[in-house]
Amino acid sequence: MKKVAIIDLGTNTFNLLVAGVNGDGTYQIIHSGKLPVKLGEGGINQKVIASPAYQRGLKAIGEHLRTILLYGATEIFAFATSATRNATNGKEFVGDIKNLYGIDVKVIGGDEEAELIYLGVRQAVSLNEENVLIIDIGGGSNEIIIGNSQQYHWKRSYDLGISRLLQKFNPSDPIKPSEIELVEKYLEVELADMVEPMRKYQPTMIIGSSGSFDTYRSILTAAKVIEPNGNPSVKIPLEEYLKLHNHLIATTIEQRNAIPGMDPMRVEMIVLATVFTNFLIKKFGIERMMQSTYALKEGAVWKMINLEMKV
Repeated sequence: MKKVAIIDLGTNTFNLLVAGVNGDGTYQIIHSGKLPVKLGEGGINQKVIASPAYQRGLKAIGEHLRTILLYGATEIFAFATSATRNATNGKEFVGDIKNLYGIDVKVIGGDEEAELIYLGVRQAVSLNEENVLIIDIGGGSNEIIIGNSQQYHWKRSYDLGISRLLQKFNPSDPIKPSEIELVEKYLEVELADMVEPMRKYQPTMIIGSSGSFDTYRSILTAAKVIEPNGNPSVKIPLEEYLKLHNHLIATTIEQRNAIPGMDPMRVEMIVLATVFTNFLIKKFGIERMMQSTYALKEGAVWKMINLEMKV
């Protein structure tokens, strides 16, 4: 069994997957982990990776490399997304990773990021011919895909990640209704090109991958609203999500820190993430919700095995 490692250099977290690839084109996940980096903190809207974030990123790669070596993976595939691809010092950052650790990082565009997320979610959720709305809320960009079990029909990557929105709007603590309204007006304009494909394909279920949706699941599981099932996906009752949304937007950072199941990494960002999620639900008449633990890195393994992806 060949062991491969996938590193997803996201804007909030650097995610690691170590997988054992079988001869028949299947794989098993040996290890899945993540490290907080907040790569966009202090500079994302200025298109720069600020020095403290830069150093956190390099340190995280070193920690992931130690884990990779511990598990005996022989090949490493690393992908950098929004914060790195838009930064003026992104090439320097990728170069330093190569020089320090010998890891080649592929900086991928938003379209490829969206495709890999779709391929990841498709493994976690039993899709059929019904079209669904897949979203991945990141720190730098948010990927939105409409598709079904066979294919994606439409995909976009928007520079509307939560790190960007936080630095742009700098909301109060707790966020004010007037501030939510400002954010929603901004999203209305920025997401205008979603209207036509949503009308054409008419998805009524939203599937959120990784990040914020993992936190929604974790909080609702801790509250015994969702049963822990050990599966890479779960149904989130929409009415329970909406209750959680209303709770989150009414809380301070200190109060959110005390919520059972809250990821400390998401405490600051979860409010604007849920504003974004709720906006899509209201705007497009979404009726059902699911969470997928699988995202870019699982999609990358699948594509590597099945489509012989070269990086």
